[in-house]
Amino acid sequence: MNDQHPTQPLADPSARWVLSTDAAASAPRRHSRRWPWLIAVLAVVLLAVGAWFAGEYIARGIVERTIRDQVASRLDIPADRHVDVDVRGAVIPQLIGGRLDDVTVSAADVSLGALTGDVEVHAAGVPIRGDAPLQSASATVRLDQDQVRALLGTVDGFPADAVTVEAPDIVMSTELKAFSLSVPVGVSLTPSASGGDLVLTPRTLRVSGAEVSADVLIDQFGALARTVVRDWNVCVRQYLPAGLTLTAVRVDGAQVVADIAIDPRITVDAALQQNGTCS
Repeated sequence: MNDQHPTQPLADPSARWVLSTDAAASAPRRHSRRWPWLIAVLAVVLLAVGAWFAGEYIARGIVERTIRDQVASRLDIPADRHVDVDVRGAVIPQLIGGRLDDVTVSAADVSLGALTGDVEVHAAGVPIRGDAPLQSASATVRLDQDQVRALLGTVDGFPADAVTVEAPDIVMSTELKAFSLSVPVGVSLTPSASGGDLVLTPRTLRVSGAEVSADVLIDQFGALARTVVRDWNVCVRQYLPAGLTLTAVRVDGAQVVADIAIDPRITVDAALQQNGTCS
């Protein structure tokens, strides 16, 4: 050993192993610093998604409640009667675009004068503000037997109390009186739409339970038979806004189903919002 050049002690092999191990252990720590950033990004994304759904839920509730209140107010629907509103698709983008793409509104026992039934309205391209027309709209009204009787009771001479709804027809029961005889007559009437009104056309006739032709009935009862062998016109335009037109009628089970076309301009034309008239 020289004092001017002191000999350095040899490194301990185990110490070398420890240092190597420490260095290797330090590398993952540097890499693990990225994880907090990734977790933060994921948290922000989840918060944004949660905020979107929360905003969508709130926006949908406001839109559906507004539509429900407007419908109930304009149709004088009692507060305790449910009005179902279905807005398809995400609401927020539709609000931004200024139109609701697809809206369905339905309510039971809606009364429009003598016309009462379960109503379902489907509309597409509904403007958020009342300064633009709809893209398209239609409605369906379902009437049960009592509601059909109430409507037909407005027709002079029609035996509405003796009407039954039996698919595919509306059946009218009456009597023809000749001298001292009263003969029960049943008439199966097929409903249709013509000029926006309901038309009932005789399809089959039954006298005392036996089916007969219109000609036979006229031969037997003369002009008296023509009180039943005739078309019955039922004006419904007086109960509907002018922008609504009856286009088709059918019997579905124990209900009469009426299809109604809606003029898209009804949202901007006040005249179309007023009830029609019977000619």
